Amino acid sequence: MPETATPTDYQQLARQIKQWGAELGFQQIAITDTDLKQTGERLNQWLSKGYQGDMRWMGEHGSKRYNPPELLPGTTRVITVRLDYLPNDDNLIAVLKNESSAYISRYALGRDYHKLIRKRLTTLAKEIEKAVPGEAVVQRPFVDSAPVMEKPLAVKAGLGWMGKHTLVINSNAGSWFFLGEIYTNLPLPVDEPVEHDQCGECSACLKVCPTDAFPEPYVLDARRCISYLTIEHKGSIPEEFREPMGNRVFGCDDCQAICPWNKEAAPASEKDFSPRHKLDNSELLKLFRWSESEFLKYTEGSPIRRIGYERWLRNLAIGLGNAPTSDAIIQALQTQENHSSELVREHVGWALGQHQQPGRKRKRKIKA
Repeated sequence: MPETATPTDYQQLARQIKQWGAELGFQQIAITDTDLKQTGERLNQWLSKGYQGDMRWMGEHGSKRYNPPELLPGTTRVITVRLDYLPNDDNLIAVLKNESSAYISRYALGRDYHKLIRKRLTTLAKEIEKAVPGEAVVQRPFVDSAPVMEKPLAVKAGLGWMGKHTLVINSNAGSWFFLGEIYTNLPLPVDEPVEHDQCGECSACLKVCPTDAFPEPYVLDARRCISYLTIEHKGSIPEEFREPMGNRVFGCDDCQAICPWNKEAAPASEKDFSPRHKLDNSELLKLFRWSESEFLKYTEGSPIRRIGYERWLRNLAIGLGNAPTSDAIIQALQTQENHSSELVREHVGWALGQHQQPGRKRKRKIKA
């Protein structure tokens, strides 16, 4: 008689998946089902208010975004992972307070996380397939690369709870982490979500936002968010947001920096997320003076490169417009007054206008 295949012990497989994930460098791995009905309702309400701004792709995939089996037929479970990214000896507050420095969101200081996490998830998926020989396994890894509602899935799996700033908060790691997922058809046991929202009465993240981007707790109006404006938005940045942007030239971490749960967040052990080219504390002037070839060189392998040189100059022009006046800043801005890009010319003109205001504070003249 033919031998009967031994049935898969999915409890044991789930434990193995978490062990393999830890060996790959993930700080946490959890598993959930695919029921996101309530999340889908909230998403559609958010879209109806136009809070997505120019991010039209947020509404282009219909229910695929909150119904995983539509995106990958056969999906019954989602394996979610957490990878911490906060750099060692982070100086974000000091940089924010230094009006001559360029503030870059902490997630973007090192290597682009997309390829790094996707490679590890692919390795994890292969290990899972090898553990269930003979089964028809349907799997696919995702890292912010498809219509996947990664934050609601992470919350549902128990990686944390949704903070009032719409980021996932973990009681041990705060919110300084990336997320990734593997959709699978394997009937793995699911993990329990965090019992309740642990933000309590705290609203520090809502109050600190420079542009008042939160119309209410747990709701973000991306059109007012500095991260959206400096990264996703391709056109002119509305003047009402330029001064509040201060020296934030790529993203914004204010709502995370002030969160009490982040006070004890441990630095990441991942070397690839360490700051490159001193971008954690560089002068606005230095970055504005980069040629396009220098921009491409110094942002190779970085998420910063995705905005392109034109928007890089746009953002830095606003930073320089908000910096204390100096001859060096005015001269640098004047070199770009006739830039081929209308977008750059507009923001450079605004910045120069800021320095022509009567009574504006001037820094000590910089010697050549």
